[in-house]
Amino acid sequence: MKNTLIAVVGPTAIGKTTLAIALANHYDTEIISADSRQFFKEMRIGTAVPTPAELASAPHHFIQHKSVLDTYSVGDFEKEAMLLLPKLFEQKKVVIVVGGSGLYVNALTKGLDSFPEINPEIRLSLNKELEENGLTSLQNQLKELDHTYYQKVDLENPHRIIRALEVCIGTGRPYSSFIGQKRDNRPFNIITVGLNAERKIVYDRINQRVDIMMQEGLLEEVQTVYKHRTMNALQTVGYKELFNYIDGNWDLDFAVSEIKKNTRRFAKRQLTWFRKNQDTLWVNHTYNLPEVITAIESKTVFDAK
Repeated sequence: MKNTLIAVVGPTAIGKTTLAIALANHYDTEIISADSRQFFKEMRIGTAVPTPAELASAPHHFIQHKSVLDTYSVGDFEKEAMLLLPKLFEQKKVVIVVGGSGLYVNALTKGLDSFPEINPEIRLSLNKELEENGLTSLQNQLKELDHTYYQKVDLENPHRIIRALEVCIGTGRPYSSFIGQKRDNRPFNIITVGLNAERKIVYDRINQRVDIMMQEGLLEEVQTVYKHRTMNALQTVGYKELFNYIDGNWDLDFAVSEIKKNTRRFAKRQLTWFRKNQDTLWVNHTYNLPEVITAIESKTVFDAK
C-alpha cells in the first residue's frame, strides 16, 4: 500500500487553505505549502498567508521560511520537499500539499525537467536589464532565442522569462529543448482536488480579498520592501502595482483596481493550468466535506489513521 499525497489546487481566493486544513485535521496529518510567494517572510499580507489560527490548526511547512533577498527556485523547493515527504510518511499515511502555483505543485506530483547549473551572474544581469529597460526588452530576447517557449509562456511574468533566458544564454540551447524529458515516477499515490466556482463568484472573492488586504496594511507592507523591488520574489501581483503608486506613476485607486484586474487574470491562468490534469477531482467551493472525503477515498484504497 502506497502513501498518498493529496494536492489541493484552484484559483486564488477560492478557499484552498480552508479545505487543506480540514483534510489535514481529518487525516491527522501535515500540510506542505506550494504557494511560491508565501515562502517569503516579508510578503505576509499580499500573499494571503494563513492566519496564526490557521497555522496553529495544522502543522504547515514552507510558509515564510525565506527572505525576498534569498535565491529560491522551484528546483530548490522540489529538493527540500522531496526530502521532507519521506519523513512525514514515516508517521502519516496521507500528506496534504496546497497552493495555487501550478509549477510548484507539479514539482511534487510529477517532478521537474532537468536543467544544467547556470552561472548566477546571468540572472543578475537579466534583473538589471529588467530594471533599466523594462520587460519588453526581455520579451524580445526570448522571442529571438526561443520562439517556441515565447509562444507558450506568460509574457507578463518576468520571473518565468528571466528563468528561460538564463538557460538559453547559459547553455546556448533553447529553454524549450529541456522540457518534456523523462521524469521519475513518484513512490506515492497522488490525488488532486480542484476547488472552483462560477467566474463571477471567483472574481467577487478576488475583489473582496484585495479590499481586505488594503485594509490590513498591504500598502505599508509594500513600502517596507520597496527598496528591494527588483528582486524576483517581488515581481508579482499586488506589489508591482503599488510600486507604481509609490513611484508616482499611478494614483492609489487606480493601483488597487489594477491589482484586482491582474489577480483576476492570474486566476484565469491558474485554472487553465490546473485543467490540464485530466485526473483532477473538481469540487464546488461550497463543498460538503464528508462528500469530498468520500470522493477522495473512492479513488484509492488506504487506511489513513
